[in-house]
Amino acid sequence: MQAQLAHQMALAPTGDIMIACAGAAVVLGALAFFFGALLSIVRSDLTGGMKLVWVVFALMAPFFGCLLWFLVGRRDAQRRAGIA
Repeated sequence: MQAQLAHQMALAPTGDIMIACAGAAVVLGALAFFFGALLSIVRSDLTGGMKLVWVVFALMAPFFGCLLWFLVGRRDAQRRAGIA
């Protein structure tokens, strides 16, 4: 029993490091997603006013705004570029 408890206590710091690394990976992924969306918005063929609306929306609701850009806005911008 004591040997098992000692083994679990020895692994506790490793678990903390793994949780911290996973958290850092999630944060870095979210930042990459956010900056990728901003770069995609700026490079799109939308007019200046619509770009501003999308950038403000992405800044006000970082995850949801960026997700909507990639699901709806980018497709709409490509469709509008094909019409013009």
